[in-house]
Amino acid sequence: MKNYLIAICALFLISFTVQQVIEQGKASYYSSKFEGRRTSSGDIFRQDSLTAAHKTLPFGTHVIVKNLSNDSSVIVKINDRLSKSSPHVIDLSLKAAKKLNFVRQGITTVTIEKIEQL
Repeated sequence: MKNYLIAICALFLISFTVQQVIEQGKASYYSSKFEGRRTSSGDIFRQDSLTAAHKTLPFGTHVIVKNLSNDSSVIVKINDRLSKSSPHVIDLSLKAAKKLNFVRQGITTVTIEKIEQL
């Protein structure tokens, strides 16, 4: 019964979100040399978390990243800043890159959808 209530609450919360495609472009993932370092938001970077760096989105924003080459997707939290001169639209943690199945390629084309609470 408790699991049933949790599932209903989760569906209720999901129904109050709006998604909008805000960008399409190339995605890459962090080098392992950044493990344990502080991100621009002050968080400690961990390869096993679902986080990302973006040029302009506010820290704490959740986005859906969709890999256009294989239709996989993942929800990540923006907690770092990507250089304005970067050719990529987003830089993902290794865990997120694995969920999007592009670790071998290193770079892939994605869309980014911002998740907003109503």
